[in-house]
Amino acid sequence: MSDDSYGVATASDTVRLERRLPGPAERIWAYLTQPDKRRQWLADGTMDLRPGGTARLVFRHANFTDEDPPARYRAMNETGVACEGRILECDPPRVLAMTWPGDGESSVVRFELFPDGDRTLLVITHSRLADGDAMANVSSGWHAHLAVLAAVLAGAPTPPFWSRITALEADYRERFSRQ
Repeated sequence: MSDDSYGVATASDTVRLERRLPGPAERIWAYLTQPDKRRQWLADGTMDLRPGGTARLVFRHANFTDEDPPARYRAMNETGVACEGRILECDPPRVLAMTWPGDGESSVVRFELFPDGDRTLLVITHSRLADGDAMANVSSGWHAHLAVLAAVLAGAPTPPFWSRITALEADYRERFSRQ
């Protein structure tokens, strides 16, 4: 598995992405759960890390990219977009599962961390997705966000984000249409 491998559809409403990231599980856990670290690659916001707790996410991608976004994502770069989910499972530093707000019914994201020597395998499973478009959208988003996370963890320059999203979404649409 490369550091930029594509996610796979594991069911008609579920995608799974895996990344081996530098550092112990506790370090990766901090980048999933602590707002000051999470905002560097995904979203700001607080999490009440207990089943039933609120996960408030504030997406403001200008926190980690200077690229101009496509029009449909402009608010995510400039003013930010806030949403709330619910924590479904929390077992630090191994499992975090939460509802993921979206159009219509919430989907579910599950983060699993597995120690792997001096690295950690992060597995993201995003389920209860409405259709193929939603699967391509979230897969391209996770793919691009994980590239940013890997760079942050390695102390490397942030890779392109928005230009990558557009290409990845087309790639994922093609991949999922063949399944």
